[in-house]
Amino acid sequence: MEFKEGPLTSILATKGRKTGKEHAVELRAVFYDGKFYFSRRNPNSDWLKNAIATPLVKITVNDTTFSGYASLVKDEELTKTISRMKYSDRRAEDARIMLEVIPCE
Repeated sequence: MEFKEGPLTSILATKGRKTGKEHAVELRAVFYDGKFYFSRRNPNSDWLKNAIATPLVKITVNDTTFSGYASLVKDEELTKTISRMKYSDRRAEDARIMLEVIPCE
């Protein structure tokens, strides 16, 4: 899997924590150091809650789909780095909740 580091459009598919059905949403992500990052200003999104409840997720980029394991980023410096890559305006400085997805081999 070869992607250029930086922001990209993707589809993140999670398993619904209540229904068990697949829940897919188009999101702007950042590819960095072999991992994908998704962020929110608050924890109130279904995709984030679903990924925390069931960490095995699917990502689709440019018609290529693969599985990965999701976890919350606790490193504040990494969160700031990803936000600066994702946003070129003042949103880059906003506090964010960051989800890291490590692709399965």
